[in-house]
Amino acid sequence: MSDWNSDLYLKFEKQRTQPALDLAKRIDHHDPAEIVDLGCGPGNSTAVLRSVFPKAMLKGIDNSPNMIEKAKKAHPDIEFNLGDVQDLNGKYDLIFSNACLQWIPDHKQLLPYLMDKLNMGGILAVQIPMNENEPLFKIIKETAKNSPFDFSRAYFEKNSILAPEEYYDILSGCTSDFDIWETVYYHDMPSHDELINWVRGTRLRPYLDCLNDADKKIFEAELLKNVREQYAVMNNGNVILKFRRLFFTATKLD
Repeated sequence: MSDWNSDLYLKFEKQRTQPALDLAKRIDHHDPAEIVDLGCGPGNSTAVLRSVFPKAMLKGIDNSPNMIEKAKKAHPDIEFNLGDVQDLNGKYDLIFSNACLQWIPDHKQLLPYLMDKLNMGGILAVQIPMNENEPLFKIIKETAKNSPFDFSRAYFEKNSILAPEEYYDILSGCTSDFDIWETVYYHDMPSHDELINWVRGTRLRPYLDCLNDADKKIFEAELLKNVREQYAVMNNGNVILKFRRLFFTATKLD
């Protein structure tokens, strides 16, 4: 599958960064000496960590060459490395992950592994999108299913999201000091077209990789038609995209 496109991702930088800021502010009483940002993307979440924890040693890790290249150019004062979560070496006072862990399998093993990478008193802070029931994502699946195009070779990264109650059980097995909460963001979109732009570099990527430029336009036009049927226009002419996200923090104790 094609690499992530940092420019498309950052088209909605404010909306995509807000959860990272909310998560960092939740733990701003902490004073970490060493921080790693897992799945740092183009560095927007890492920049949030720099602003909230200016004294910390900070680095970002991502497995997308395009994202790491963008991050290094945008934030030359921060260390960024190409790699996977399995490449995590050393111990940290804060392991931070904004909208990344859903792409990594087996969270029952992953979260204890990450907790083990913390220094005593360190914090694991995570945000995971949980938006499968949003109409936009259902529209994509249905449109592809009814499309004349062949998506049999589309590669879909495994989404390993568990139920909140399952994360509760995993974290309670690691520590007695943890919090879990949800937030639904109401993103203000100027048009239905922007809903398509929101997913063009993410959820639509496996489908678009299967199509030539002409067929991409046909497929996206059909998507747009279906989106217009299901998303109401508000009084100010804009459209609302609701986005549900799960958060949790966990502290490593003796």
